[in-house]
Amino acid sequence: MIGRVHKAVFPAAGLGTRFLPATKAQPKEMLPLVDKPLIQYGVEEAVSSGIQTIIIVTGRGKSSIEDHFDVSFELEQLLESKKKTEMLSMVRLISDMIDVAYVRQKEALGLGHAVLRSKELVGAEPFAVVLSDDIIASQTPCLRQLLDVYEFYGTSVLALMEVPGDQISAYGVVDAELVLNGSDNRLFRIRNMVEKPRPRDAPSNLAIIGRYILTPQIFESIEAVEPGSGGEIQLTDGLKHMLRERPIYGLKFEGKRYDAGDKLGFLKATVEFALERPDLGRAFREYLNDLCKQ
Repeated sequence: MIGRVHKAVFPAAGLGTRFLPATKAQPKEMLPLVDKPLIQYGVEEAVSSGIQTIIIVTGRGKSSIEDHFDVSFELEQLLESKKKTEMLSMVRLISDMIDVAYVRQKEALGLGHAVLRSKELVGAEPFAVVLSDDIIASQTPCLRQLLDVYEFYGTSVLALMEVPGDQISAYGVVDAELVLNGSDNRLFRIRNMVEKPRPRDAPSNLAIIGRYILTPQIFESIEAVEPGSGGEIQLTDGLKHMLRERPIYGLKFEGKRYDAGDKLGFLKATVEFALERPDLGRAFREYLNDLCKQ
């Protein structure tokens, strides 16, 4: 019997240099997308997928993430005294949403190192990894789609997306064979993977996106690989090592992904999410239409 996935790891110790100067004193994960911080979208996806505990890998200057998911007694008392019950419920929902644990990554030494820092809290059980930079809008949560594959095959599963050739060098890219199982040609068995290849060297146009279901053997594999440039340990290298002994699958998820770690991607997500909001969409659309006429 395969182990159930109860925990999700959120690496959040990076410096967010692509958003300087906004991230000089504010974690990138706390940048607001409309009116919620980026990391909350990922946490809500985890909750909707049946995850019970999240483990956030933090670093220096990230205390506002912990504050966001903690109880805020002063704010709750203020809202209660002013009888702002709707806002009070919203604030309480954030702290009651899920169990949260934290571990520090003292140096930003790569995604693989960040995942490895969660080893003691994860234990010997399968777990999810969520990169909050990747905002995914989908009818069925992306993480839930991966969990369905994991629960059938009992092995690690990565989220995949087709990427244009001129952008492929920004991603980990897979060499994979299609699994014919009635999944609308979306499931692949991975043969190899390459971190940020040149376009002419890319084995396919299928890139790894920031959602993973991993078996606990990944920790041994991460510990076994040598650090790369800058002393960083890449998760892709750990996955390649694990691939020698264990199968790994990739799923082209259904949904739309926004790269909110990129300024243009963040702006696109902000516009499109605002347009979908019942309280903002109509007025915002009218504003955009008027703006286009100028």
